[in-house]
Amino acid sequence: MSMRFEKLNVLSAYQVVSRELRRMVLTGGLKAGDQLPTETELAQQFGVNRSTVREGIRQLETEGLVRRQGRKRLCVSVPDGDVLAPRASMAMVMHQVTFKELWEVALALEPACASLCAQNRTNDQCAAIEANVEQTRQCIAIPERCLQFDAKFHGLIAEGAQNKAMRLSREPVGLLLHPAFDAISSHLPQAIGRMVTAHERIAAAIVRGNASDAELWMRKHVMDFRRGWELAKLSADTPIELPRALAEA
Repeated sequence: MSMRFEKLNVLSAYQVVSRELRRMVLTGGLKAGDQLPTETELAQQFGVNRSTVREGIRQLETEGLVRRQGRKRLCVSVPDGDVLAPRASMAMVMHQVTFKELWEVALALEPACASLCAQNRTNDQCAAIEANVEQTRQCIAIPERCLQFDAKFHGLIAEGAQNKAMRLSREPVGLLLHPAFDAISSHLPQAIGRMVTAHERIAAAIVRGNASDAELWMRKHVMDFRRGWELAKLSADTPIELPRALAEA
């Protein structure tokens, strides 16, 4: 009788090292700030050579789960948005996510962030948001600077929401959507002024602690973004492009 078996998917030794260390981090056996054993100690424990351990650790460094503190030994770290968001953004680009799909996510997340920010923000966060609006107002004639402040504005609101899951979820979407404003403003000069007005209304509602107004004006802001895209005669079904900063990173 003829029998056929599927090929086994056997992990390389360095992948096993990465998997076991990752498991220790994610289950709490190793906590943020804890130092890892030396490469020699790990090699002895795993029964492999140091180069295998080094390759396994390199994988965890790429994932943001471990980092070096100067010349000290590696320690466990918590990956932040600077590590996670670019990867998620690149995955969306590879999946050919469209402007429409990203915008639909933004329409759900951004108003929710604004509402929570109005409820949970601190005095320092209010001051930072107001300062951002003033900085944007002062550089209204410089579109690229406005774009930078726009990205920061939405990031500050996400921080003020005091919801880590929401902040981490919106960051990759923001990385891909905010550069799209550049395409809109090049076709519609009035887009920047409308953006500043929306930011002023949203900021004022947040400072007052008015969650419903903050949510309302953020929703209008996101809706206006979609209208600007359409007025610029840009297709909502076109796959979004990777921002140059990420492509060159």
